[in-house]
Amino acid sequence: MTRFRAPQRLVAVATIAVALAACSSPVPTAAPTAAPTYDQPSTPTPTPDVIPSGDGVLTVGTLFPTSGTFSFLAAAQAAGVAAAVKEINAAGGISGEDVVIVGANSGEANKTTLESSFKTLVSKDVDVVIGPSSSVLAQRAIPLAIDAKIPVISPAATLSSLDEVFDDGYFFRTIPAYDQQGHALAEVLAGGVVRQRIAFVYIADAQGVALHDTFVEALAGFDAELVADEVFTSSTTNFDSIISSLKAAAPDVVVIGSTYDAQKATKAAIEKVSAAGYKGSKLWLTSLNTGDYSQAFKNGTLKSVRGVIEGVQPSKAFIATLKATNSKLTSYRYSVEAYDATMLAALAAIVARDDAGEAIAGSLYDVSKGGVKCLSFAECLEVLKTTNDIDYDGVSGPVNFTPDGNIEPGYWGYYTYDGENKFVFTSGSVAG
Repeated sequence: MTRFRAPQRLVAVATIAVALAACSSPVPTAAPTAAPTYDQPSTPTPTPDVIPSGDGVLTVGTLFPTSGTFSFLAAAQAAGVAAAVKEINAAGGISGEDVVIVGANSGEANKTTLESSFKTLVSKDVDVVIGPSSSVLAQRAIPLAIDAKIPVISPAATLSSLDEVFDDGYFFRTIPAYDQQGHALAEVLAGGVVRQRIAFVYIADAQGVALHDTFVEALAGFDAELVADEVFTSSTTNFDSIISSLKAAAPDVVVIGSTYDAQKATKAAIEKVSAAGYKGSKLWLTSLNTGDYSQAFKNGTLKSVRGVIEGVQPSKAFIATLKATNSKLTSYRYSVEAYDATMLAALAAIVARDDAGEAIAGSLYDVSKGGVKCLSFAECLEVLKTTNDIDYDGVSGPVNFTPDGNIEPGYWGYYTYDGENKFVFTSGSVAG
């Protein structure tokens, strides 16, 4: 996909995951450090021939589902944005002005709440939008972002096909795309010293095919063999031929790549593959089927089965930071990604010397990679005193934007099922 960036760029470059709840070197979860007050950097030079067009106040709009089926996702993301803004303002804000948050409800995919909320945010002069949580809604937000020249940064939209939507450089995400877990799976399954025989059983939809293709490509870089490559559909009820192929291939491990959109077929696939002897660590689930099966299967059915989910498990320190903004929080999914999205937008505004949406969109890529690494807003301010070329590595991982607005590599969590068929975080790493 071709992306057209704003003219002031320094470098010319063109859903829901779980019902809630590889590998390079494991990356420990991090917490933001309380930021002392610093003067805004004075050394970096504004981009030539660009006159700031913002109003001098960075206004962050949020689009989270405060109503509907997925409303349970909103509070954690809102807390992530609030925590970031609190830290930014404690460090002096942007150009001496406090950052402002304007919240709006993204609603559900079967309603037009998103469109009306986006219009409201535009009327309130927001400079960047954090959200939405849904890939479907993110796709609908993209043309609105282009028209308003306001970047949209989603902490939760994982749909791989979003890359195919023309966004004119206004759509970004701080969560890895669904198909990128193929890199994580290849590394964690085939990166050891013993040659692995792997079977991949996946659903024949856009998500499944994208994951399959990425996994096969990534696996080619390891000393491993794909001994079975089997496809099913959302309407498949008979898995006999797939099970026969697995038994003939005798893999060391089986990966099932399917989504919640095919719940019945996914459950049947897990049941049949497990019953065929591929249990415990011999069976891996993927991010859109790693879920709570405590009511679906008998206790022990999935014991020791493994799963992978995109995103970081917040540390206790970061959870405390979130709860300082909302003491009632009980779920933290996508909070770190929302926090980093806000930090990146603020840093982009500083580097661009302009809080206007077009300027922020044009600088997001640059502040995310390639320069002097900094791990917090305060640390980045120190670096910015001597150079504009920073590389913000956040709480959610490296957050290096690609020209398509994705992050690569991404952070992946690895989970193990307990005796009640509930998944428990085991470890995590950066892959891709």
